[in-house]
Amino acid sequence: MGTLFFCFLLFLLAAYLVLDGYDLGTGMLHLGIARDDAERRQLLATIGPLWDGNEVYLVAAGGTLFFAFPELYALSFSGFYLPLMIVLWLLIARGTSIELRSHLPSPLWRQALDVVFSLSSLLLAFFLGVAVGNVVRGVPIGPERWFLQPLWTTFRPTRDAGILDWYTTLVGATAAIVVAAQGALWIAYRTAGPVHDRARALVPRLWASGAALTVLMSVATFLVQPRVVEALLHEPWRLAFPVGAAIALVATPLAHRRGRPGLAFAAWSAFLALLLASAAFSLYPVLLPSSIDGAYALALDQARAADRSLRIGAVWWPIGMALAVGYTIFVHRRFSDRVPPQA
Repeated sequence: MGTLFFCFLLFLLAAYLVLDGYDLGTGMLHLGIARDDAERRQLLATIGPLWDGNEVYLVAAGGTLFFAFPELYALSFSGFYLPLMIVLWLLIARGTSIELRSHLPSPLWRQALDVVFSLSSLLLAFFLGVAVGNVVRGVPIGPERWFLQPLWTTFRPTRDAGILDWYTTLVGATAAIVVAAQGALWIAYRTAGPVHDRARALVPRLWASGAALTVLMSVATFLVQPRVVEALLHEPWRLAFPVGAAIALVATPLAHRRGRPGLAFAAWSAFLALLLASAAFSLYPVLLPSSIDGAYALALDQARAADRSLRIGAVWWPIGMALAVGYTIFVHRRFSDRVPPQA
């Protein structure tokens, strides 16, 4: 049952990465691709009916974590308190900027909110990547089963490292670039006119940057977390996820060059989901490695809830998620037309 809910949790995180990834990426490119107010409204129209529904998967992931892995929830939410507060404030700033922009007639306020929208989208992608980097690298869990990290210490991935070091910063930068590429592919898929042309021209550069950083991040991961290499070598089934990610990575520019923006967007979405799955299953069954001693790592069997609770959850979780996924499919089909240039 623990493995089942591990897969449920991974599904929610991957869905959030793919769905909120394109509107975070759109926000990151908001000031660069759109040249005037009309073009910015065109970009916002591609995500306006969708962005808040996409964040349901982040909330559902938090709820699933609380229900299925209460010890992991308690340990990680206390240890990552500072970055979680940063993410919370960025979510608030981003949502406020989207909703208030169309209600304020002042051009100065609109420009200010556009800057907040772009900056908060960039920092959200970065800090969510940093969070993944911390999980892969490991955190200072000791025999007392508690930790609290500062924002940074020496910028070296040692046992006393803070939230930010060179490795987690690299993971955060990689996350920001691949999410920006997701946004560019979304804009190319959902818009027409000059905005579409600029996004389409930007995709190859973002793809190349994202691919290079992914390779660099993978090499750094092998150096920082030896468990990943051991797991891949001793249990080859885990290789299915990075191999699938590599195939999706190569498929994206091929579909893009052939003028199939929907397929290119789908391939990059698969790349993001499989990249996250590669990280998760390279650590499995460890949920949170310890940078002090591997014996103190939090494993799945230690963190999961009682079997009886999980059996009840296994009945109700699919029902709730079926409603969420059904709604997501409906709104994306309902608002699937290309957004033309705004008057």
